[in-house]
Amino acid sequence: MKKIINNPSNFVEESIDGLIKSHPDVYALAKDNNRVVTRSNKASNKVGIVTGGGSGHLPVFTGYVGKGFLDACAIGSVFASPSVDQMVSAIKNADNGNGVLCVIGNYGGDVMNFEMACEMVEAEGIKTKKVIVADDIASASEAEKEKRRGIAGMIFVFKVAGAIAETGASLDDVFKTATEVNNNIRTLGVAVSPCILPEAGKPTFEINDDEIEIGMGIHGEPGIKREKLRPANDLVDDLYKRIIEDSKLKADDNIALMINSLGATPLEELYIISKRVNENLSNSKIKNIKTYVGRYATSMEMAGMSITTLKLSNNLKKYLLAESKCPFWNN
Repeated sequence: MKKIINNPSNFVEESIDGLIKSHPDVYALAKDNNRVVTRSNKASNKVGIVTGGGSGHLPVFTGYVGKGFLDACAIGSVFASPSVDQMVSAIKNADNGNGVLCVIGNYGGDVMNFEMACEMVEAEGIKTKKVIVADDIASASEAEKEKRRGIAGMIFVFKVAGAIAETGASLDDVFKTATEVNNNIRTLGVAVSPCILPEAGKPTFEINDDEIEIGMGIHGEPGIKREKLRPANDLVDDLYKRIIEDSKLKADDNIALMINSLGATPLEELYIISKRVNENLSNSKIKNIKTYVGRYATSMEMAGMSITTLKLSNNLKKYLLAESKCPFWNN
């Protein structure tokens, strides 16, 4: 294992500390919990937006705290769910008296702990609602969409929910709009090489140098197909077809597109992928309103990428493009 770190046991705390010290105008550490990051200037008179999840995926989850995004985030150990107490702290720190929306990736520990945390804070008078993000089309069929994992598409939910909350919308309206995003995101990715967890010191999975795995999860969960590496255009055409068929996108639909690196895949390769996806969209007469290319949801140093589409209504477009303040997002 080659990593530029100190004691692996301090990996999470040191990365959080570095994030806050690098961007003190955006992030702050919660006073009651050293695994909860909040906005440096707490908002008032709005619905709070909260998430939580394991470390090792920056910018997800913590990086998306900020104006027009999240109000607080609970942080677990690498690839591990935050505790119930950490989630309770995040919810309380985000609460302004108008309720809190919890945006949760569809992973067993995250969902279970957030459900318990919501029950606990509701007993204290804080109203909550939950959106469980399920955009990974490789992890379950459309008929069992509720079983799909939440991956890069959750960032679109963070952004839109954060933007509508800034307008002073009610918890019900924020929940409704976030649910609309969740229903209209589709993601499919491919892994090229594994990552190494700091404390484990060994790869999360094994794959031959000439192989890729379509649909592998961000924690190394099995995908739908392992095959020989092929040219980018052929691979992208395959992923694109699967996404379009699942999402039922058609000519004249408006979308936003995200081309995401899982960690190690460089921007040059991402732009080759983006070029081909945009060519396919043009051929399908689907209107791409905005393309996001970069590292948005990673898995340590895993090599690979994911493609996400969000079908845009006029309402979603407005909130997606609304002003925000986040080091990992360009409006």
